[in-house]
Amino acid sequence: MRAVIYARYSSEQQRQASIEDQVRNCRAEIERQGWTYMIAFTDHAISGATTLRPGYQALLEEARRGGFDVVVAEGLDRLSRDQADIATFFKSLAFCGIQLFTLAEGEISELHVGLKGTMNALFLKDLALKTHRGLEGRVRAGRSAGGLCYGYRLVPGDAGALQIDEMEAEIVRRIFHLYAEGMSPKAIAAALNAEDVPGPRGGTWGQSTINGNRQRATGVLSNELYNGMRVWNRLRYLKDPVTGKRVSRLNPEEQWLRQPVPELRIVDDDLWTAVQARFGSMKATRKSNSGQPGFWDRRRPRYLLSGLVRCGACGGGFSILNATSLGCSTARNKGICDNRLTIRRDALEDLVLEALRTQLMAPDAVKVFAETYVAEINRLRSEGNAEHARLERRRTDIDRQLDRLMQLVLDEEQPQRFITKMKDLEAELTEIDSRLRAAPPSPVPLIHPSLAEVYRRKVAELQSLLQSEPSAAGAKEQIRSLIETVTLHPVEGALQVELRGELAAMLQLCADSKKPLTEVREGLLQLKLVAGRGFEPLTFRL
Repeated sequence: MRAVIYARYSSEQQRQASIEDQVRNCRAEIERQGWTYMIAFTDHAISGATTLRPGYQALLEEARRGGFDVVVAEGLDRLSRDQADIATFFKSLAFCGIQLFTLAEGEISELHVGLKGTMNALFLKDLALKTHRGLEGRVRAGRSAGGLCYGYRLVPGDAGALQIDEMEAEIVRRIFHLYAEGMSPKAIAAALNAEDVPGPRGGTWGQSTINGNRQRATGVLSNELYNGMRVWNRLRYLKDPVTGKRVSRLNPEEQWLRQPVPELRIVDDDLWTAVQARFGSMKATRKSNSGQPGFWDRRRPRYLLSGLVRCGACGGGFSILNATSLGCSTARNKGICDNRLTIRRDALEDLVLEALRTQLMAPDAVKVFAETYVAEINRLRSEGNAEHARLERRRTDIDRQLDRLMQLVLDEEQPQRFITKMKDLEAELTEIDSRLRAAPPSPVPLIHPSLAEVYRRKVAELQSLLQSEPSAAGAKEQIRSLIETVTLHPVEGALQVELRGELAAMLQLCADSKKPLTEVREGLLQLKLVAGRGFEPLTFRL
């Protein structure tokens, strides 16, 4: 039987040698069982509470290819500590006809999965409770429970103790004073960036860095620590069962722990009160007189080019300024971009739609693309065929060597010296077979004989569908898939538009392909077409 090993350790505090110990012990078990060792899949300093681990995912991928017959691990907890993940992993292996074996439990059955999975889940819950209890004790003792916010630094040799960083504290006081005097967070950020004052993470200041989320106290103006009050347990973290990622949830206020730390006060009570009063009045003005949610409380509508428009001067996004216009977000929120030009949203959409229809699939461009694409496909096929032929030749050579070694084993009285060589060759043969099975089929060109004409006709149809309410959403999404980016370059007081098209989606549109877009993209090598630069520049002047 072909055996692979999975080994993992959880945190940076554990030894790197833990992986080596697990692999060594598992290899010894493989030899005792008489199995053939193939490879070890490992994950370093990654929790077993998530399946988003490179080694774990590579193991599953190789299992689906049929590259081995048994997985060996030190224990079930090395594979996962989540009960549902263990059950899913076991079912995936069973579907592929693969056995699961651990040093702690032996051959794993459904009974092991149920009992051990429950024990691991209880262990994680108990560990979380103990960790939470320990952190609460640190907070009550006047220590930090983790994390370091702007304005403070750690006290060397005193775990969890903070002290004021006077240089950063002066910036914090300045922000509070400017806001209390009526300056907006956007203007404050622009002023700090103009003076090259480093932000909390060494980058630039933004409006959200100062304003933040008042309920979650994520901005400078909402951080009660600056007023000498440490607030802990405001948030709790849960794992999304679909994505495996941690998400935060706000705890009820009665569960928050407030611990006075007057020695860490940066902002006095009068200034803090003035800022919080202005915060409250600004929030009230964002409600309409009718009592309905105002403009700032509504979710912005999704326009045709939302998230696709970039500033050619700084690379930042172009966002909605008002009901009709777009402008550079970096220039307005951080003040570090000089591009203050704006453009009407509807005019830009019309311009982009026209460019999609006429420029990105111009006959001359299609001809150049077709020649380049076919040449690249032929080159890849040639390389793939050469590699495939090399593997086949090596496979035939290994078969001949194994036949000769087998004959020597039968003829010799002491065949042990040949058996080791046979095992090495069999392992190489298994790897070659796996690579030959995994080799993707040669890509098939997707170039329609009348590609340019078909493309223009279909984009025109999508444009007309946008006028029809029942089909508008689908048409909008399909048009968005044709666009990689729309970049607006300030040139002599006007905005020059550079449109980059997503070629895979364009060819899929022309071919009426029902293949998933990801498959089409892989076959097309992520090639792009550009309208604007390299073609006739499109310029919209205000």
